[in-house]
Amino acid sequence: MRTEPIRVASIGLGWWSDVLADAAKRSKRVKIVACYTRSEDKRRAFAEKYGCRAAAKYEEILAADDVDAIINTTPNQTHLETVRAAAQAGKHTFLDKPIATTISDGRAIIQACKDARTVLAVGYQRRRENHFRWIRDKIAAGDFGNIVQAEANISRDREGKFDTTSWRYTAAGMPGGVMLQIGVHYTDVLEMLLGPVKSVSGMTAQLALPGENPDVAGLLMQHENGAISTLNAGYASASEYYLMNVYGREMTAYYSLHEGLKVLKRRTTEAVPVATQKNDTLVEELDEFADCVRGKGRPEVDGEKALRSLAVIRAGVKSAREGRHVTVEEILAGGE
Repeated sequence: MRTEPIRVASIGLGWWSDVLADAAKRSKRVKIVACYTRSEDKRRAFAEKYGCRAAAKYEEILAADDVDAIINTTPNQTHLETVRAAAQAGKHTFLDKPIATTISDGRAIIQACKDARTVLAVGYQRRRENHFRWIRDKIAAGDFGNIVQAEANISRDREGKFDTTSWRYTAAGMPGGVMLQIGVHYTDVLEMLLGPVKSVSGMTAQLALPGENPDVAGLLMQHENGAISTLNAGYASASEYYLMNVYGREMTAYYSLHEGLKVLKRRTTEAVPVATQKNDTLVEELDEFADCVRGKGRPEVDGEKALRSLAVIRAGVKSAREGRHVTVEEILAGGE
């Protein structure tokens, strides 16, 4: 098996492409050799910053013999076009979440990579944070007993950082607004910990930001094992905040951004801190992708898992719009 870094090209050079490129520099398994975006100034700046060549056309990337894979941070609604082209050219794809904006596009992406026998990995780095891994492992070991409930919050303040021209804040590019843009991270974590979501009831509001998308959202979810979870996501809070509480019959875990992880066991009254080491989740997911490209293992979040993740959010969007519970299976069957 080859051991040198896989050679990747970054496409769609927004701010997140730089975050992943910085992670690639910290990795020993990924090397950025080329980049492309429609803006000549952006691709030149990226190429200079990361020591790679700038391609004038995406087709140059696809035809390049020294490119093994694509790191794709293009707008959501272009994922199908760009991933399918990469697959047809024999290039593997690391795709930033979500897989697409519609179920039908997500399925087409999966099929294109399957037909071409190329790796498709979708970036959900939050599930890799060590405090969530600790909870996951203790649940698997039976320490929590039956999981009955969970609550989560992922909130940020976008004041002064909101760009009405960005696709990230349009209904076409980010249906459901904050629910799809950041809420999807914690629906993913909740599914990792509690199992697949069965049905969703959602509410949204637009309370602080301009534009056409919700900046506050809430989901009430029932998982296939019967457990109930809630998620609140917002761009209208005073500051950045993350919360994840998981309740089991034998133990409860409390995590927050500012206080870290604590656990409370049955028949005790004091939550005890749990020390977990901060890990480089972005490097971990890129390293895993590189291993998969080399034929070692499968992505933790592949196309099918990412499609179901999208379906949970789409169920929440439909629920908020129609005022009823919506099952994930309904969304998967409908393709919207």
